[in-house]
Amino acid sequence: MDMDPAQEAIQAALKGEWDQAIQLNKAILQSNPKDVDALNRMAKAYFEKGDIKNAKSFAKKTLDIDPFNTIATKCLGKWKNVTAIKKNGHSSQAIKITGMFLEESGKTKIAKLLNLGSSKTIASIDTGDEVKLSAHTHKVSVLTSDGQYIGKVADDISARLRRFIKLGNKYQVLVKSVAPKDVKIFIREVERSDKLSDTNTFAAEKIDYVSFTHPILMQQNSKQDNQHENDDS
Repeated sequence: MDMDPAQEAIQAALKGEWDQAIQLNKAILQSNPKDVDALNRMAKAYFEKGDIKNAKSFAKKTLDIDPFNTIATKCLGKWKNVTAIKKNGHSSQAIKITGMFLEESGKTKIAKLLNLGSSKTIASIDTGDEVKLSAHTHKVSVLTSDGQYIGKVADDISARLRRFIKLGNKYQVLVKSVAPKDVKIFIREVERSDKLSDTNTFAAEKIDYVSFTHPILMQQNSKQDNQHENDDS
């Protein structure tokens, strides 16, 4: 069964095929220039390609049609002071994101989400986005800032989080990585209840590295390594 154009555009975005995503969304907008979902997808695709001017332009078009659109509002807020993806071979945005995922023994945890939500929701989130925990009787769900379901935390982590949240701990949760069927989050304890003053949220582990390296920085390091190899040969 063929996918509808919107699903094709979402799948292209999830695969990182940004040129294809732009073409698919352009076709949608030719039929319906007021399709805010397509406008938001265009904004994200252009941002990922490093075209900040067009990314902001499409986000603003979304807000012209839907002034309270949370996705466009969030994107423009994140991109406010961004004029280019790359500067001197590195991404200032990537460097900022890298620092967000520093691990701290007993207070942080990287968790893979289970039972993921809709592909549309997954396509709307980015690395570094702040999301939130929603504790229930038997599980802890993870939601976008506007309440869309992303996935749930594994039972062992969930059990500890439910208990610690109930006792007064507070947590910050960030998206660490996003793929069509694989979303990981970074959970950080930001406030500890007096009742838990001597109790870590998570089992203490040896931490001696930064747990996230943005692909742009990985590509840069790879180029430098190749250059060194060529110089030595």
